[in-house]
Amino acid sequence: MKRIVIVLMAAGSLLCTSNRSLAQGKIGFVSLQELYSNMPEFKKADTSMQEYNTALTQNFEDMKKELSDMDTSLNSKDTLKYTKAQLEIKRRNFNEMYIKLQGWNNQAQQMLQTKQQELMAPIQKKALEAIQAVSKESGYSYVFDKSVLLVSPPAEDILPLVKKKMGLK
Repeated sequence: MKRIVIVLMAAGSLLCTSNRSLAQGKIGFVSLQELYSNMPEFKKADTSMQEYNTALTQNFEDMKKELSDMDTSLNSKDTLKYTKAQLEIKRRNFNEMYIKLQGWNNQAQQMLQTKQQELMAPIQKKALEAIQAVSKESGYSYVFDKSVLLVSPPAEDILPLVKKKMGLK
């Protein structure tokens, strides 16, 4: 009987201690995607990314036209006026351009990704600094990105506080 009482007292003290430790750490969340999309810097970066993508696409189209022109030149009757060495060089140039064109998609994707990281780094830094400031001011020990949460209470969403801190509407 004495053992049961001791076990129950120990279990009760553990429950009280764990409840106190949970009460000390507030948990909040924020939608980073929504925060980014409300920042004027993001809109500028998005426009810049679209322009960059357009430039890459135009470059691809120019390369395709150049390859098509080379193909037309190699398959026309004008090839009779070229020497064997000149034809060999033209075919080699055609093959090099063809290989370059095939690898262009991967290269363009890498270039887009690098540009996106370059443009987003200062935006992410500014947002993170605001989130940290709000969490410190409001007593949040943990703040998660809303996209990783399956269920969350609306009262713990700190997005309005962060937007206010950053002067966003």
